[in-house]
Amino acid sequence: MSIIDFDIDTLSGMAPLRHVTYSLGSNLGDRLEYLQGATNLLKATPGMKITGVSSVYETDPVDLPDQPNFLNIVVQAESTLASTVMLERAHAIEDAFDRVRTVRFGPRTIDVDLIVVGDRVLHNETLTLPHPRAHERAFVLVPWLELEPEAVLVGRGRVADLLAGLDASGVRRRDDLRIEIE
Repeated sequence: MSIIDFDIDTLSGMAPLRHVTYSLGSNLGDRLEYLQGATNLLKATPGMKITGVSSVYETDPVDLPDQPNFLNIVVQAESTLASTVMLERAHAIEDAFDRVRTVRFGPRTIDVDLIVVGDRVLHNETLTLPHPRAHERAFVLVPWLELEPEAVLVGRGRVADLLAGLDASGVRRRDDLRIEIE
């Protein structure tokens, strides 16, 4: 085998650069401040470069309706990190903002979900990619579509088509709120 048959990343020892989509949400305390802080921590992550942040959306709670409304955003990045490291970072950010996991789908200071990592498909005890419920969540798809109109959710199809099949009436853009990327 000649040297030209090798992947350049293998030769250089560098991991490939992948397009990453996160969904962030908060419905306790200073929701906007939690979203801003979590975005800042994603931005500060070595090996990750933020490429876009959606508008802020106020959303009705899903699955457990008797709780405060959420503020949601989508953050996109380019990263060389392993998918599991990106998930660990998401959990560390949740821990930094005292995320409590007592009630499934319950109220939270911050939720940082890893939605996609390139076209990676993975299912193990710690991580499923793409996110297993993203295709049914208007609060993920609406801000994602804003950032990436041609987005495709691996194994599910175009985000625009997925969204067309959902009730998005509980997802309202908040033009009076925004996340700053410094």
